[in-house]
Amino acid sequence: MEEQGGTIEVLIEMIEEQQLERQDHQELPCIIYDLLVYSAEAVAHHLKLPSIVLQTSSVASVLSYYICPEIKKEGYTPFQESKSLELVPELYPLRFKDLPVFNVKSVDDFQQFVTTALNLRTSCMILNSIDCLEQQSLMQLRQKLQVPIFLIGPMHKLVPVPSSSLLEEDRSYISWLDKQTDNSVLYVSFGSIAAVEEKELAEMAWGLANSKQPFLWVLRPGSVRMSESVDSLLDDFKETVGERGCIVKWAPQKEVLAHSAVGGFWSHCGWNSTLESVSEGVPMICRPFTADQKVLSRYVSQVWRVGIELENVFERGEIERAIKLLMVEKGEEIRQRAAELKLELQLSVQKGGSSYNSLNELVEFIVSVYVGIFVKTKIHILCRREVFEAYWCRNKHKI
Repeated sequence: MEEQGGTIEVLIEMIEEQQLERQDHQELPCIIYDLLVYSAEAVAHHLKLPSIVLQTSSVASVLSYYICPEIKKEGYTPFQESKSLELVPELYPLRFKDLPVFNVKSVDDFQQFVTTALNLRTSCMILNSIDCLEQQSLMQLRQKLQVPIFLIGPMHKLVPVPSSSLLEEDRSYISWLDKQTDNSVLYVSFGSIAAVEEKELAEMAWGLANSKQPFLWVLRPGSVRMSESVDSLLDDFKETVGERGCIVKWAPQKEVLAHSAVGGFWSHCGWNSTLESVSEGVPMICRPFTADQKVLSRYVSQVWRVGIELENVFERGEIERAIKLLMVEKGEEIRQRAAELKLELQLSVQKGGSSYNSLNELVEFIVSVYVGIFVKTKIHILCRREVFEAYWCRNKHKI
């Protein structure tokens, strides 16, 4: 709490200094902040400003957090391993083991965070999601929060921005990918945080090799625990697969997924990766690691039906079967469904689409409630750059 208090004081000081430096002397209408930086709500309250929560995760993920108090009230905690596969009431298709709280070190601390989030005095919530993906979840969340909720995703499609990768992108894959046939390549990447053990890396490698499927594999520095370099671990594997595989340290993921040769994505199921894959109509093999990734894995496989789950420990035989199932045996069926979902997402960001309309409604909400006579006031945004870009690029003519 002491650390949070210090953060609040710093934020207040920064905003007050910015206000004094402003040439136009216009008032600050509201603060938009990421829920993880919930101390910003106290800043808004101190400055007597309305606050708006930004969630860059899915609606289902938010629900999986907010359900925690009800689970505790109903006596489901502490969790019992024997009930891990039971469905969570009112949250199909989630099982108890899929909830982010299931494997946390301290359930009490997690519950405290959720309670704090539920008690925030926000005026509305913004999410990087799409109505066609999460209608049922959206209805449930609106019932719980009783505030306006605006889905303005996928943000990377609504207003594309230049690459902001923290790692240097390796573009050597392009010539290799251009030589592959359509829908033949499995793209493998576990994002910027997830890591595996050396043994798991070996099982992944030989599962890929034995599948006989072309693959583009991102192995970033730090993706294997306790190993500075993976090159020496994969010598025999590289010799076996030859030109059928391409391994890079990092790649521009949106560009890779948009390539016609890519027919599948083996992912950790982070929300950004999931949205990028669904947006390009690329089916997924889901291997979640932490946080809300298990939630997303269930929705990809069970609700949207554009992927399959790889739930158990890394084992080359199971990996080989999953790859063949996605890329060959059920490939056409899943790709058809993925193509249909891709079209729905494309329509959502076009004029008259759900996300396009929702963004306009968000602007109107801010203008009507907070701006009043200050029709040209800029909105101070304490959030991620992509929302800043999305707001100003499409709507600066309205305020």
